[in-house]
Amino acid sequence: MSPVAIACIVFACCFGAALAGLSLRLPENHLDGDSKDTVKLVMGLIATIAALVLSLLISSANSSYDTQASELQHASADVAQLDRMLVLYGPETREIRDILRQAVIAAHQRVWPSDDSQPANLDPAAGRAQMDAFYAKLQNLSPKTVVQTRTQDAAWQLAANLTKIRMLLYEQAGGSISWPLLAVLIFWVSVLFLGFGLFSRFHTTLVVAMIVGATSVAGAIFLILELNQPYSGLIRLSDAPIRNALASMER
Repeated sequence: MSPVAIACIVFACCFGAALAGLSLRLPENHLDGDSKDTVKLVMGLIATIAALVLSLLISSANSSYDTQASELQHASADVAQLDRMLVLYGPETREIRDILRQAVIAAHQRVWPSDDSQPANLDPAAGRAQMDAFYAKLQNLSPKTVVQTRTQDAAWQLAANLTKIRMLLYEQAGGSISWPLLAVLIFWVSVLFLGFGLFSRFHTTLVVAMIVGATSVAGAIFLILELNQPYSGLIRLSDAPIRNALASMER
């Protein structure tokens, strides 16, 4: 289910709960001052817990998004640096550079397909054949000078780091959202909106306030879900670092 659909469900739950609270007619003995104060205290407790959980989920989703963006930038920088090391090694690495460039282009097309309807594919197994060919060619190099030996060692370190980052990106692509926690959070905010309408009278200003509040909560949930899927949706990671690395490799 898409983040937009889930956000619409959250809006319907919150606004529906508010309308349900407005439509309820409580007995007179339930409307005294002590009852209202008790309900307000309970609502305040739920509001505090819901606000804390919501803020933690937003912070966690944003942190995960920023982490993957940083790892993508590091991977792109390592690709450009690896290509530079191969250039410094000598002209005999031309074939290896071509293999590396084709592997990066293929990875870019898998993660950012030209057809937006296709999902991103971060599975490292998809480009394993090209990377195995790259590693085999790199291993077959026979350095003749100390500089070439050091350059080959640096290339190996960069290639190993790239493999590690690719695995990290793949493992983190599934997101970090706890769906049971999200379901409980939606229940809490629905109860809050039910309480908002419980002791209120139906009028236009109140309905507009409920719509704004429900939209705000739905927007927060949408933001959490979008940040949790950095390679799809509206808030997706930019492919600019990869394109810059490819441009650097063509020089």
